[in-house]
Amino acid sequence: MAIPLNPAEIEQVLRGLPGWAWEGNALAKSFKLGSFREAFSFMTHVAFEAEAMDHHPDWTNVYRRVTVRLTTHEAGSKVTAQDVELARKIQQISWVD
Repeated sequence: MAIPLNPAEIEQVLRGLPGWAWEGNALAKSFKLGSFREAFSFMTHVAFEAEAMDHHPDWTNVYRRVTVRLTTHEAGSKVTAQDVELARKIQQISWVD
């Protein structure tokens, strides 16, 4: 079973994840891309990483904005190391702040 991170661990992680926040027991970030096509492309890149990890984001897309929330259901929908790993991969994929 996945072990949730404690608040101090999450705060430490967030120092290395620009623009990410801890909201409602999730790591969250909103990405504003240049167009709908660009947003969809970004989501496709993230989808391949998420699928490879078998860890899928809760996300929405409206026009050129993609909002991502990461939690681990097996840990009571709290933040775990797996969420941090995916957030870091998403951050590497992102070509916007």
